[in-house]
Amino acid sequence: MNTKNIRPVRVRFAPSPTGYLHIGGARTVLFNWLLARKLGGAFILRIEDTDQARNIEDSVHRILEDLRWLDLTWDEGPEVGGEFGPYYQSQRLDIYNRHVRMLIESGHAYYATETPEQLVAMREAAKREKRAVTYVRPDPTPTVAEGEAARAAGRSIVVRLKMSGEDITVVDDILGKVTLPADQSEDFVIQKSDGFPTYHFACVVDDELMKITHVLRGQEHLMNTPKHIAIQRALGFGTPRYAHLPVIFNMDGGKMSKRDKEKALAAGRKPPEIDVHDFRVAGYLPEAVINFIALLGWSPGDDREFFDRDEMIAGFTVERVGKTNAKFDREKLLSFNTTWAGRVSPQRLLGAFRDFLRVNPDAPSAMRDADDSRLADVLRVCSGFRTFADVLAKAGFLFVDDGAIAYDPQAVKKVLAKNDDAGYTMLETLKPRLASTTDWTAVGLDALIQTVCAELQTGMGNVAQPLRVAVSGTTISPAIGETLALLGRDRTFARIRRCIALRPE
Repeated sequence: MNTKNIRPVRVRFAPSPTGYLHIGGARTVLFNWLLARKLGGAFILRIEDTDQARNIEDSVHRILEDLRWLDLTWDEGPEVGGEFGPYYQSQRLDIYNRHVRMLIESGHAYYATETPEQLVAMREAAKREKRAVTYVRPDPTPTVAEGEAARAAGRSIVVRLKMSGEDITVVDDILGKVTLPADQSEDFVIQKSDGFPTYHFACVVDDELMKITHVLRGQEHLMNTPKHIAIQRALGFGTPRYAHLPVIFNMDGGKMSKRDKEKALAAGRKPPEIDVHDFRVAGYLPEAVINFIALLGWSPGDDREFFDRDEMIAGFTVERVGKTNAKFDREKLLSFNTTWAGRVSPQRLLGAFRDFLRVNPDAPSAMRDADDSRLADVLRVCSGFRTFADVLAKAGFLFVDDGAIAYDPQAVKKVLAKNDDAGYTMLETLKPRLASTTDWTAVGLDALIQTVCAELQTGMGNVAQPLRVAVSGTTISPAIGETLALLGRDRTFARIRRCIALRPE
């Protein structure tokens, strides 16, 4: 991408407030952010909230939270400000109206007065005649006076841009030259009947007034770009550099969509992570997510896979972004996350774990409120985990009230009741041995259990598993010595007694 401009590089991300940030949108943010940081430019966040029907309450807050979690900070925008605001399009209507008026008065746009019924009739006629369904410009177009009179009378009036009848070529820094032939374009709406601008019009006006030099966005926007260039030419604006990023697909070739979650829920399956917030709640590190999505379309040019922020900034160029659509390999992301959990400092890992506990509804309140040393111990005994959700599943029981432990029926049947209640009998055998030990540490408890195994000439599983079920309710926990040490003597005995009490008469 040509970045040798007189003006400093200015890039932007402009989400609509329709929910949490999609992971594909996060990749777009990252590439814009990396380009700005690499070239000493500015990254602008703009909220495109002119589609009142699609806006969802609190969505802006969610998007800002997602960006903060990813540590992708913006230089101008909501909560930051800047000299080119406001950064909410709904607060810029006077600006758009002024530019619409300029186009109408210059003859580049006109009021379109067709009724919905007339538009339907146009489409049906085109289908009957087996030609492309396109809007046919009225001849002559309504005068300004006629359009304003119709709008004043309460009719549903829009404003359309008058296309020039010329081919429009997009010069794209990833895809090369892409041309839209004149016969495939039509006069399109730039101001809706409710007075709000369309996405196309507001986007172009804002990019010009906010001095955007480079536009990096998904390939799904490629067919919008000729319309944007047409608006730029009509208004006498410059054209920023364009780069349309490859689309992200699932491994099966389907596009990653928020509807995937709805389909999974309807089928009774666990919904896949699609939005950034999903990955946060699922227990991923933002460092791993950022590293992973950076490689969805971009290649550093060597065999490296793991990058910190500074390394990504230093290595990023748009020229290294490919044309081929990327595939979202969830197993590879899990592998990345496991590696990153071992790469970050213990203090950083602890901070990320606390964030996970804060946003995860399944985390016990006592776990959220635990002090740093206790949570650090939990992370230590659960080392090698893939996500923080694994830590919660493996050690969450440590923070549940003793009387609230739920015993898994399959674990009870397999470990405690099997072979004439052998597991229950083992717990009875262990009670006095545990009561007499003076070394309630992981090392001491492991040594005691090994001694019992040797004396009874039985395997470790026959001793450790009944203990594990008694204190956790399942067959999953950290190493048994570590588990009992973290739980403590009193709570261990309380749970063993409660478990034995469940033994059928």
